[in-house]
Amino acid sequence: MSKVSFITLGCRVNIYETEAMVEKFKKEGYSIVEPSELADVCVINSCSVTNMSDKKTRQMINRAKSQNKDSIIAVVGCYSQISSEEVSSIEGVDIVLGTKNKGDLVHYVNRVMETGEKIIEVSEVLRDSKFENLTVLNYEDRRSRAFIKVQDGCNNFCSYCAIPFARGAVCSKSKELVLKECENLSENGFKEIVITGIHTTSYGLDFDKKYDLLDLIEDLNEIEGIERIRTGSLDPNFFKDGIIQRISKINKLCPHFHLSLQSGCDETLKRMNRKYSVEYYKNVVLNLRENIKDVSVTTDIIVGFPGETEEEFKKTYEFLKEIKLTKTHIFKFSSRKGTKAASMKEQIHGNIKNERREILEKLNSINEREFMDRYVGKKLRVLIEDENTGYSENYLNVKAMNDDLARGNIYDIFIIENKSNFLLGKI
Repeated sequence: MSKVSFITLGCRVNIYETEAMVEKFKKEGYSIVEPSELADVCVINSCSVTNMSDKKTRQMINRAKSQNKDSIIAVVGCYSQISSEEVSSIEGVDIVLGTKNKGDLVHYVNRVMETGEKIIEVSEVLRDSKFENLTVLNYEDRRSRAFIKVQDGCNNFCSYCAIPFARGAVCSKSKELVLKECENLSENGFKEIVITGIHTTSYGLDFDKKYDLLDLIEDLNEIEGIERIRTGSLDPNFFKDGIIQRISKINKLCPHFHLSLQSGCDETLKRMNRKYSVEYYKNVVLNLRENIKDVSVTTDIIVGFPGETEEEFKKTYEFLKEIKLTKTHIFKFSSRKGTKAASMKEQIHGNIKNERREILEKLNSINEREFMDRYVGKKLRVLIEDENTGYSENYLNVKAMNDDLARGNIYDIFIIENKSNFLLGKI
């Protein structure tokens, strides 16, 4: 029996796609081993969201080859899509696939084993808008929460982002396939599903008949056995008039929304080609807080975007200080080849990026602690994932002092103390 290992970099979509590839290899009789073990085939599912992601992928390729000198090395995903020539030139790489055709990887591996040829299959994703139906049906090795990929691609072309070039145009998984997959999850004992995609709020844009993400969530809410529905990152523009009122009536939808902000300054947002204003974003957050009990709103911020003056950065700081989001993930701007931002003037020095990131990290620590403090002395419903630890409905990390809580079950945990990076409690 041939052995195959997987290294997955990047987002939840990549995690899901790796799980789907694992299933296909198992069906072909392969044994799945850890990346630290010797393998006949090593698969690197790559990321290219930043320069550091590219570097990390190259490191993983070199590590896999040094540990497995005679193995077949396959590189798939965003980095190999955008930089296929660079990846194929790396010594020891036998198979290069982009973000499409991941479901055919086992076929290509078998072909290389038979012929010894090198295979490069990278489609033009900007012209290929067909959804590749990668589905996970085997749940024995999965966690308490299950990811469901419902959408791929992005049509927005933010000036800093290479993802549309890596993933192509928006394409969606059919309603019927999504519902069937979630029904299977329920039958296998999963209580929480996480809806994910590259630009999830674009779900359904490519359908002939109107059917969008909110319609899908409302249908998922009817599946017996599923107790929680969680969403991944959402575009603030999704929350148009009436949407939040509809959301507030979906009883299984978790009160946690990750709304990518990227900057708290309108001038910066305009250069980023983000199609909303700071005031609009603020109104969405306030509306969510007004209509949904215990709602948690998290976000992403990019510091050091080209042309970001000290005054613009201060606007972002003051906005985050005012709005007090639950958690802010702060990233330094990373120039991506082929994007509009890469050729912008007034690129920001790395030291300034580091200083600004540190300032926002300190503010985030204050805001995060204040939000978590609210729940000391209260009960939270927690889905246990591992070692008596799990997440509340509004995505707070909770550790229970009780022994032997069943993984995959939901418990009411009384919160005793805020430990900064988690809440401590007991039944």
